[in-house]
Amino acid sequence: MPHSPEEKRKVLARVRRIRGQVDALERALLAGADCAPVLQQIAALRGAVNGLMSGVLESHLREELGAPRASAADRQASIDDAIALVRSYLR
Repeated sequence: MPHSPEEKRKVLARVRRIRGQVDALERALLAGADCAPVLQQIAALRGAVNGLMSGVLESHLREELGAPRASAADRQASIDDAIALVRSYLR
């Protein structure tokens, strides 16, 4: 999770834009919009969520892997956690 006020503001703004995209998609579905524009909205939404995930993941990795660790075991645990996050992101 981004911890600086500026990073947090950016992430929250992105989440609000995503919420707006979801609301627009819902309105399009309720209105019976054609498939092509709906699929385009879904693709845009997927891109927005992937961008959000990428930004939060990057922030987390920089925080976790950029911080000095007291022991080799702590470093290895941090690397293992990062690998697990990347794997879950790529599913």
